Amino acid sequence: MAVSLDRQPTPVTPTAYDVRHVAGEADDLMADKTSIEWTEATWNPTTGCDRTSPGCDHCYALTLAKRLKAMGVEKYQHDGNAKTSGPGFAVTLHPDALNLPRRWTTPRTVFVNSMSDLFHEAVPVEFIERVFDVMSDTPQHVYQVLTKRSRRLVRLAGKLTWPANLWMGVSIENDRYAFRADHLRQVPAAVRFLSIEPLLGPVPSLRLDGIHWVIVGGESGARARPLSPEWVSDIRDQCAADEVAFFFKQWGGRTPKAGGRELDGRTWNDMPRIAARAAA
Repeated sequence: MAVSLDRQPTPVTPTAYDVRHVAGEADDLMADKTSIEWTEATWNPTTGCDRTSPGCDHCYALTLAKRLKAMGVEKYQHDGNAKTSGPGFAVTLHPDALNLPRRWTTPRTVFVNSMSDLFHEAVPVEFIERVFDVMSDTPQHVYQVLTKRSRRLVRLAGKLTWPANLWMGVSIENDRYAFRADHLRQVPAAVRFLSIEPLLGPVPSLRLDGIHWVIVGGESGARARPLSPEWVSDIRDQCAADEVAFFFKQWGGRTPKAGGRELDGRTWNDMPRIAARAAA
């Protein structure tokens, strides 16, 4: 399927709305908005996860789950392993959430499992297939699935039916995990993307052949690790040379907005766009 570059509208300013929004989604309300700059809505048919690499060290979802558990939100009442997860963050399936996108009449771009990883080992293949069936049955939406478990992604890819409205991505935080892009290239998704966030070091072995979109961002929070401008510029220049859409999300710092979003005097909001969706 043809992919072209497009510009995203000005992003929503991040606020405490995220807590209310995820809690609302858990109560089966419409997840119409999110402060995540590169998507429009979230959908969490599973919640919970376990740390698997250094990019997980200061996981925003783990922190948010603890708050949601304290608020009494039903989806976040199962505790994960104390060493790798935390309060309210055990991997949990939510079959009752599967039909939520079918009730959305307005087309939207949906980040799947902002509070989990669909390819976590604890998520049965049969449940992943049900999630894929919903995405296939709702072609009016574009779905963005992101995983750190790229090895399981490759193992299961041939067992899944890949609809044209599904964008598949992997997370990479430094050069040690650049192999996840190699796994992603083996997946027959209409759009393949990289989330290089939080970027924790240079990624000199990164290859972008077969990749349509790259998101880069720094870490935010009280213990945010520093981001070198050189690391970001190197990836941006590689995207330009390979004609890959580049989205710079944030410099990071104590808060997501602390360092702003400008790189070399401008914001970078490029996104891939499926030609069929653009013509609609």
